[in-house]
Amino acid sequence: MASSTSSPNMLTKFESKSSRAKGIAFHPKRPWILVSLHSSTIQLWDYRMGTLIDRFEEHDGPVRGVDFHKTQPLFVSGGDDYKIKVWSYQTRRCLFTLNGHLDYVRTVFFHHELPWIISSSDDQTIRIWNWQNRSLICTMTGHNHYTMCAQFHPKDDLVVSASLDQSVRVWDISGLRKKHSAPTSMTFEDQMSRGNQNQADMFGNTDAVVKFVLEGHDRGVNWVAFHPTLPLIVSAGDDRLVKLWRMSETKAWEVDTCRGHFQNASGCLFHPHQDLILSVGEDKTIRVWDLNKRTSVQSFKRENDRFWVIAAHPEINLFAAGHDNGVMVFKLERERPASAFYQNNLFFITKEKHVRSYDFQKNIESSTLLTLKKLGSPWVPPRSLSYNPAERAILVTSPADGGSYELINLPRDGSGTDATDTKRGQGTSAVFVARNRFAVFTAASQQIDIKDLSNSTTKTIKPPTGTTDIYFGGTGNLLLITPTAVHLYDIQQKKATAELAVAGVKYVVWSNDGLYAALLSKHNVTIVTKTLEQVSTLHETIRIKSATWDDAGVLLYSTLNHIKYTLLNGDNGIVRTLDQTVYLVRVKARTVYCLDRNAKPKILNIDPTEYRFKLALVKRNYEEMLQIIKNSSLVGQSIISYLQKKGYPEIALQFVQDPQTRFELAIECGNLDVAVEMAKQLDRPKLWSRLTTEALAHGNHQIVEMAYQKLRQFDKLSFLYLATGDEAKLTRMAKIAEHRGDFTARFQNALYLGDVSDRIAMFKEIDLYPLAYMTAKSHGLDEECESILEATGLTEDQITLPALGSPLAPPKPIVSTFKANWPTKATSQSFFEKALLGQVEGLSLEDEPAAASNGFGFEDAGEEDGAKRNGGLAEADEDEDAAGWDMGDDIVPEVESDFVNVDSAEAGAGSSEADLWARNSPIAADHVAGGSFETAMQLLNRQLGAVNFAPLKPRFLEIYEATKTYLPASSGLPPLINYVRRTVDETDPRKVLPIIPRDIESLATNDLQKGYTAMRTNKLQDGETIFQGILHALLVNAVSTASEVEEAKKLITTACEYNIAMSIELERRKLGTDEEVSKSPEKLKRSLELAAYFTIPKLEVPHRQIALTSGMKLAYQNKNFNSALSFANRMLANGGAAKMLDNARKIKAQCERNPNDAIEIEFDQFAEFDICAASHTPIYSGSAFEVCAFDGSKYHSKYKGTVCAVCGVCEVGKNGSGLKLVA
Repeated sequence: MASSTSSPNMLTKFESKSSRAKGIAFHPKRPWILVSLHSSTIQLWDYRMGTLIDRFEEHDGPVRGVDFHKTQPLFVSGGDDYKIKVWSYQTRRCLFTLNGHLDYVRTVFFHHELPWIISSSDDQTIRIWNWQNRSLICTMTGHNHYTMCAQFHPKDDLVVSASLDQSVRVWDISGLRKKHSAPTSMTFEDQMSRGNQNQADMFGNTDAVVKFVLEGHDRGVNWVAFHPTLPLIVSAGDDRLVKLWRMSETKAWEVDTCRGHFQNASGCLFHPHQDLILSVGEDKTIRVWDLNKRTSVQSFKRENDRFWVIAAHPEINLFAAGHDNGVMVFKLERERPASAFYQNNLFFITKEKHVRSYDFQKNIESSTLLTLKKLGSPWVPPRSLSYNPAERAILVTSPADGGSYELINLPRDGSGTDATDTKRGQGTSAVFVARNRFAVFTAASQQIDIKDLSNSTTKTIKPPTGTTDIYFGGTGNLLLITPTAVHLYDIQQKKATAELAVAGVKYVVWSNDGLYAALLSKHNVTIVTKTLEQVSTLHETIRIKSATWDDAGVLLYSTLNHIKYTLLNGDNGIVRTLDQTVYLVRVKARTVYCLDRNAKPKILNIDPTEYRFKLALVKRNYEEMLQIIKNSSLVGQSIISYLQKKGYPEIALQFVQDPQTRFELAIECGNLDVAVEMAKQLDRPKLWSRLTTEALAHGNHQIVEMAYQKLRQFDKLSFLYLATGDEAKLTRMAKIAEHRGDFTARFQNALYLGDVSDRIAMFKEIDLYPLAYMTAKSHGLDEECESILEATGLTEDQITLPALGSPLAPPKPIVSTFKANWPTKATSQSFFEKALLGQVEGLSLEDEPAAASNGFGFEDAGEEDGAKRNGGLAEADEDEDAAGWDMGDDIVPEVESDFVNVDSAEAGAGSSEADLWARNSPIAADHVAGGSFETAMQLLNRQLGAVNFAPLKPRFLEIYEATKTYLPASSGLPPLINYVRRTVDETDPRKVLPIIPRDIESLATNDLQKGYTAMRTNKLQDGETIFQGILHALLVNAVSTASEVEEAKKLITTACEYNIAMSIELERRKLGTDEEVSKSPEKLKRSLELAAYFTIPKLEVPHRQIALTSGMKLAYQNKNFNSALSFANRMLANGGAAKMLDNARKIKAQCERNPNDAIEIEFDQFAEFDICAASHTPIYSGSAFEVCAFDGSKYHSKYKGTVCAVCGVCEVGKNGSGLKLVA
């Protein structure tokens, strides 16, 4: 769209591509537009989403007129098939057709309150139809050429029509209304006047009579329209003129003419809210005229398409114009009020160009502080406002006449006077950048001037080419917007310090603390840090209008019809819907302050519960989550699936009522009580069998027993009773088997019970006498043998028996455990669940579990904890009787199975030394030694961002096993445990600490040397494992002095460097054999690069020489003489083995003759760079990178949030408090 110089571009909101558009209509409420086409189709578009909702195709030939009903789900259309059709857009079909016109139907409109339709036609008549009883109620004749347009007056009983007979007619239809409306009691005067109506036309018709005939056009008139409130008419004709007419009760006259179209003017209308006229023509232009001065205000030209029709939205400032290739929906101006807020005050500019302020605390709007009538052009609102609190000054920009700005000091009192002390200048945009400086950007000349408050330039900056706008970028900085990127520009240094590729950014919103900014484009929100690092991004299909930050760091943004939120991590959702578009300014608690399109401050109430809850979840602020769960009704499938997806099933469980979902969640988080409750409620075999698996894993055999009983799995029940030593129930199972006549089960139970006589009896019952005889014989039951022989009529001599061994009795459990559950697996009952059960006094972030169970499948984890939690289950029933007595843990000695749980002897609270270790020390290794794996993992997560604990399992077990020795006691009693300490002489129980195997010294003397050997002997795969093992051993370790801490850090760095070097070389070897590599240019280039990078890690000199030799040879073989020369020079500088150095000298001499590389590789021998441990590519100094908090390996920014490739445990880019090795 090209535009005239006096105005900015028209704002196109939607464009469709189709055949010629002849009729258009806006829906009064929904964002819909009907377009009737020359091709006989009627399209229904959603102009917000830009989608075609429906097509209606029943007309034959072009459809010229179309209109929505104001309140009913109807629309009407008229076309060249002489038909008028009334449609329902709900049922998506034509309800009925009105026939009567004898030629093309040009326009159709609904009456604003009566059930009437008015139509104009080439048969020279205007007809009014009643769409309720589907009848023709009036035919208006008088025009003597095609009638092109006819419309009802928006309030009065008038009709205006335009015709190719060059006239505009105004008709009075009050008679028609009286005739067709319900009868009312009439006064005598009414009756008299009705009787004396002598204004009948020549056919005696009093329904519709011509009131005025307006003549003034020299050619046919194409369109005519009433003013919405004033007694004005506008018409457009083939004489290229747009004429304005005025009428009174008795006469009508021409006021003026708007000249400018240079082809037929095809449509015109009054702006619904401003003193403007809009017209379109076949000269491919849309023109805007000042109603009072009748001068052109704006004009917009299309390249190739003639315009045929124009329509205005009845409520919002939207217009649509139909042309040869479709339709366009547009606005004349931006409706976003210019505003800025500082602390508790909002400064904004109203539609009348008054500057006002609004106090958020008192919720009151000030009177007018200033008027800006002189700024820009009267029809173009100011674009932006920037506020300087130090000087109480505002900087206002207007896009009119190529862009201008004004710097004005606000008066202390609301005097509302015209701005006098103003400083002006030309510029596209202007913002304050410091207390006494502002920046002005001029798009045409592509330059930024930094000015002081007296408006004189102190500095001029050349921005990147294509810059379209500037925004405040933090003190002394600017954000420069180009169509495809955003640059952070330091004004002092006169250089861009950061750049981010984000397309089409239109607005920038800074968070209250200035740490984050939201970059808003038409359909995207990108959240960045103050150094322009991208944090998250999201896409919306509907246009994004504004945004503001909550104090908690949540971004609320508005689209055309919603207020939504997004957290920094990109989780987002809807806060509320909007009736009309608003521009958000500020959020405080449950209140959103915004400006509407009329620049009126509005207060909206919101429910921030959902995003507060998600934020608390992300920050692990359990206290707030608890508050929210207890005090709000935050339910719904979305929040449950959100919690499940984030790995918090135990929290989701608090929200769910549906039994099936509760069961699933309970199983997922190991909450057996809830799972049992739900299984009982649902009572499905599938659920019971899933419950048995979970309960067995927990060691809760009482639930397993119940589930087996429900499932009637007798064989499994028998085996369970055998394992728990419950003979009474085993005997009962044998009886049940006997009753059921199930001989297999009976035999099995008899075996488990060691009941020989029952087995013999059973064999006899089923006539298996040989087996009965052998069983009796092997158990030495001679009497039984004789009775069997008697029964079978045989003698002992007639039987040949195999050799019999000694009979086996089933082993009896040493300690029967059926009275209580086994020591259960430490259920990952998270801190949160404990809090919900009221077990936690002061909730604080320090105690948070970093991640409930971290995928650690250790049965040993927290065994003592498990023992304590479940050791008392046997007394659960007696507790009521023994209330108030300290029954002690030793009342039921057979509860703990000594074979499963070595620490059961010390299950008393605080009595175990292992408990003390975890309490006395902030070091993860000591917690591991004490068996408290979960807290150890939390510590590592907090200190170093450890997230993947599986590789540490061997180390955890190594430490756990090394800290205790066991001395067997008498049978039936648990062994005596001896705890091995590193603080041997310590007597204070608060300072005792465990021994940690493989200390720093042992790692340096043994493991490190093994690693060096692997490097020397080219066993890189083994070496990589050794060095990673060193890192894992150091990650969970303890030292006693500060100097040892330094030594450990050096050891970590060494192991990291060697690990990276080895992985680079291993990756190179994976590319294939030399022959395979030489065939593929990509592989060859990569191979040379990796060989070069292999020389970068800081290895010991002999090992560095190995890397350099390897790189040099490979480069030399592939004619990369320059690289080979640099490697040879580095080798000679390092010194070392004479043979290697001789080799280097030879290659150096060869390469110096032609120091060029045949294959271009990404390796700059003079640049400083590190190697990314994940991608094995260079990270040049000065470019952004992320680090592993433990081993210091570096990564490109895109690897942030992944697991470190070197240690395999920590999250890249996650900072913690640092590794603790000294207690």
